[in-house]
Amino acid sequence: MSVNLLVDMNLSPDWVPILNDHGWPAIHWSAVGDTRASDRTIMEWAVKHGYTVFTHDLDFGTMLALTHATGPSGLQIRAQDI
Repeated sequence: MSVNLLVDMNLSPDWVPILNDHGWPAIHWSAVGDTRASDRTIMEWAVKHGYTVFTHDLDFGTMLALTHATGPSGLQIRAQDI
């Protein structure tokens, strides 16, 4: 089973080739949506297209928990130098 990653706007597009090179299919939000889109819009797109959101933002986990949705999942990176 392949996990498709949608790299959030708060992370650099430079993540995409790194993830792809390591076998993780990834796209950056700026390649598929409005760069000013809300987190909710990004999450809705991810659900519709079967992507896991790769983010530095705490909102995605909260949104997923509050909606009791079964997906998409979120992969959250917490570091000072992202």
